[in-house]
Amino acid sequence: MTDVVIIGGGPGGYEAALVASQLGGRVTLIERRGLGGSAVLTDVVPSKTLIATAEVMTMLRGAHELGLRLDGSDNLAAAFSVDLAAVNDRVLRLAAAQSADIGVRLRAEGVRLIEGSGRLDGTEAVIASTAEGEQRLAADIILIATGTTPRELPAARPDGERILTWTQLYNLRELPERLIVVGSGVTGAEFASAYNALGADVVLVSSREQVLPGEDADAGRVVQQVFERSGMTILSRSRAQAARVDGDQVVVELADGRTVTGSHCLMAVGSVPNTAGIGLEQAGVALDERGYITVDKVSRTTARGVYAAGDCTGVFALASVAAMQGRIAMWHSLGDAVGPLDLRTVAANVFTAPEIATVGVGQAEVDSGLVNAHAVMLPLHTNARAKMRGINDGFVKVFCLPTTGIVIGGVVVAPIASELIEALSLAVREKLTVDQLAQSFTVYPSLTGSIAEAARRLHGRSAVQTLSH
Repeated sequence: MTDVVIIGGGPGGYEAALVASQLGGRVTLIERRGLGGSAVLTDVVPSKTLIATAEVMTMLRGAHELGLRLDGSDNLAAAFSVDLAAVNDRVLRLAAAQSADIGVRLRAEGVRLIEGSGRLDGTEAVIASTAEGEQRLAADIILIATGTTPRELPAARPDGERILTWTQLYNLRELPERLIVVGSGVTGAEFASAYNALGADVVLVSSREQVLPGEDADAGRVVQQVFERSGMTILSRSRAQAARVDGDQVVVELADGRTVTGSHCLMAVGSVPNTAGIGLEQAGVALDERGYITVDKVSRTTARGVYAAGDCTGVFALASVAAMQGRIAMWHSLGDAVGPLDLRTVAANVFTAPEIATVGVGQAEVDSGLVNAHAVMLPLHTNARAKMRGINDGFVKVFCLPTTGIVIGGVVVAPIASELIEALSLAVREKLTVDQLAQSFTVYPSLTGSIAEAARRLHGRSAVQTLSH
């Protein structure tokens, strides 16, 4: 029997454990904080649960457009207050329940679980450190899935009360009077959006001209416009270099000498991989200049028999990608049929209001000349279902190859973009043409109708790249 030892119980680790057990491996999984890792305990599940509550407040604020009133008032949301303690209690309760469910499933599949930390002892064993001491686990196959930790600025150390990382936000018992969010990437934008919807005064400090610089530029523009219209303050081209607590306030110092004062500060300035001190270099596992584990498309590291999955690889910081990396690692190492990881087929979502969902080729690649593609962008405000729901912001964008019409990418900006992207994700995965996408039936009225309409507009395009707004 093949001995498989997995360090890390996040999506990459626990999904790998399930596959390895299914394929007949004798599997041991080591996790020090709780099954599900940061994705379940401090990141994806908690943040999206918080955002789900914020979405309700967003809908309430727009209720007057649908003709809904409260005793003659246009502000239906004013009848509700946010009990952040109750919100966060629910967030943590759901996260704990999800973690427990993962444990039940793993045990049912025969996976041995060890609570503790692990480090490599060469490429054929792992040392598990637990409260009872250390034990050496022989391993034919090792998977590293240790994740990342929030990056900290030396001059803005989180204290867990006023200066916070996103893992510490769920300890808040009252809504921040004024929340300064440092960082306008995905994490910063999502929390800024959520707390703004919950009623906090939010200041978003962005080092770039526009929020979400890593996303489709048109999408980022829409989200920034919505943020500003909702009352959020955005400090563009502003780099935070320090933060300090002054009584019951936080003072954030900007590089240009300005200061911003608030009641709380969220530092969302990226992550660092959890790869130090676990014996990787000694085992011959190569790291890049940032400390991420170097892997190929079947999750192999540079050390024989050692694989890696998830955020610690720096490939794509998504739970779905981590899980697929873990599965691929086990399929490959245990001799099952497997295809390499194809990032072109990964669907990703930013849970702002509105959401941004993407798959495949993006606008930046087309604009830079890396990809020759046709594109059509349709605003949602012309869609009948959007009008009925009071949706005024957002769009659908579809990219296809000029000659064949094969769909190679798409962007959706909408309140439920995470659900709508599935049609484009399937088209990219299966190499469907715009004509095939256009000829599929969509419900009328529906937001998905705009996806089919965009595909119809791409039918028969000339060789000249166009973008219809």
